[in-house]
Amino acid sequence: MNKICLFGASGHGKVVKDVATSANIVVEAFIDDYPKSENLHEVPIVMSEKMTNYEANKFVISIGNNKIRKVISKKIKNDFTTLIHKSAIISPTATIAEGTVIMNGTNINADATIGKHVIVNTAAIIEHDCQIEDFVHISPNATITGNVHIGEGSHIGAGAIIIPNITIGKWATIGAGAVIINDVPDYAVVVGNPGKIKKYNNE
Repeated sequence: MNKICLFGASGHGKVVKDVATSANIVVEAFIDDYPKSENLHEVPIVMSEKMTNYEANKFVISIGNNKIRKVISKKIKNDFTTLIHKSAIISPTATIAEGTVIMNGTNINADATIGKHVIVNTAAIIEHDCQIEDFVHISPNATITGNVHIGEGSHIGAGAIIIPNITIGKWATIGAGAVIINDVPDYAVVVGNPGKIKKYNNE
């Protein structure tokens, strides 16, 4: 049976562990240098200096914060793997890069391209020909329609809808339930229906 270790013993880590379990992958340990307990869901939590004690040679960063995932991915030299929940529906022509987690009930359709260390959360839909860059988080029940491009590190809120042929810049934030009908620039925070820019994230 395949084994992995997860970086980050958090609430998000619990969900990522469930994704691994659904795919018959054993989580040997959570790696966390600031642990709040000795184990999480009966899996030991260990400091990063001890991760070589485990058989697993594949890892996933189980942290929801996009910026922190990027920082860790640059510091850690281990091999990353992809986790896909058994209930997800993935087109055979879709491409999913290393470190990405695809959660339960998701749909990823034809010729979609998903970058590294992306989170596609519960019941999200990514339609045909979308391009999702590295470190993006697509929240539960978000709908990304066809030919949408989402830049690095952007966060798409729960239940948001992005209409076809839209470009979302890098490190943007789309609020929960927002409906995006226009392109969104880098670092913008957009809320509402139709979506409007409220401010800009700190670069």
